[in-house]
Amino acid sequence: VQLQASGGGLVQAGGSLRLSCAASGPTFTSGYMAWFRQAPGKERGFVAAIRLNGGYTYYADSVKGRFTISIDKAKNTVALQMNSLKAEDTAVYYCAASRTAILSAIRTERAYAHWGQGTQVTVSS
Repeated sequence: VQLQASGGGLVQAGGSLRLSCAASGPTFTSGYMAWFRQAPGKERGFVAAIRLNGGYTYYADSVKGRFTISIDKAKNTVALQMNSLKAEDTAVYYCAASRTAILSAIRTERAYAHWGQGTQVTVSS
């Protein structure tokens, strides 16, 4: 599975951006897709995940109510709609996928075998 992230850019605080992650190669109908982010000088951290079977969603507390993860199975694409952006949302955002992750591990990097290349999101205050 190859993942291609896009949609990053520069936006003012309070604005919105929509990230997309296109999956190519063998697709899977179970497992999870997720977004992580890494700010300068910090470790990569969990942002949001969606279960492919059922569409259940999970969010980091810092983005809950502002970000929405969704999936378009017909297009093999997962999106992250980011609203009310803050300066602290500035980071490189990565999409990830796993066929085998279990719920208790979906917030950890090690649960995901497939990663996209990252897309930069910069929020100016």
